[in-house]
Amino acid sequence: MTKIIINKCHGGFGLSDKAIVRYNEMGGKDMSPYRWAIYRDDPELVQVVEELGDEANGIHAKLAVVEIPDGIEWQIEEYDGREWIAEKHRTWS
Repeated sequence: MTKIIINKCHGGFGLSDKAIVRYNEMGGKDMSPYRWAIYRDDPELVQVVEELGDEANGIHAKLAVVEIPDGIEWQIEEYDGREWIAEKHRTWS
């Protein structure tokens, strides 16, 4: 199973300062509150959210770990910051 981090409330994805510090410690990465270039299935991100629970939530976030079957092409969709995972498919207009 693939684990992915999403935000489950209106507001938007964000990590707490504590979560950012922990994430940076784990992989020597340079993440700041203003730099969110991170893959939501990053194993270190998943570990931080699982370890810290609600303490990983940013100011307007309620982060959750969602598991999907391996091999699925997925994308994160959102409305007003509340996110869900959808399987990728083709669309035309």
